[in-house]
Amino acid sequence: MRRTVTLLVISTMVLSACGGWSKSRVNPSNWFGKSRSQPRQEATIENPNPLIPERVGIFRKDKREVYDGVLLSEVTDVVIDRTNAGGIVRVTGKSRFQGAFDVRLTSDSDGEPEDGVLTFSLKALQPDDQGVGSTAGRTVNVGRYVSKDVLARTSTIRIVAESNVRTTKRR
Repeated sequence: MRRTVTLLVISTMVLSACGGWSKSRVNPSNWFGKSRSQPRQEATIENPNPLIPERVGIFRKDKREVYDGVLLSEVTDVVIDRTNAGGIVRVTGKSRFQGAFDVRLTSDSDGEPEDGVLTFSLKALQPDDQGVGSTAGRTVNVGRYVSKDVLARTSTIRIVAESNVRTTKRR
């Protein structure tokens, strides 16, 4: 009886010393904070007429993939999941109409942070002939892998949509 009570007291004391875990840098939930929503500010457009393509050359064609996705209506949630090799940026958003598909997080900077800010645009292909429908029918989820090297140089992750910008910062 004396041994079990002693063991119980010692184990209680050891476990009570783990109270600092919630504020520790080792705790995965402390790597990035909760995301915050902000109204979107319009940026200047370098090419005033996007219907006129830039000239690549006389005889060669541009071999890059063309993605015709448009910005989704709203970003509702951003979560960063850590992995051994980096992290996965998980984003939930709402489209204007039902039937949005081929949802992507695109980056103008090729996935590299600029001044510590990693910016992604939430885009999808959206049919124009669909109805608005319910919120659940317009909700989309997408994820994108970010390497450990890029995360080390990143202090803020921004997700841009048509009506808002959601940011999450490193703690």
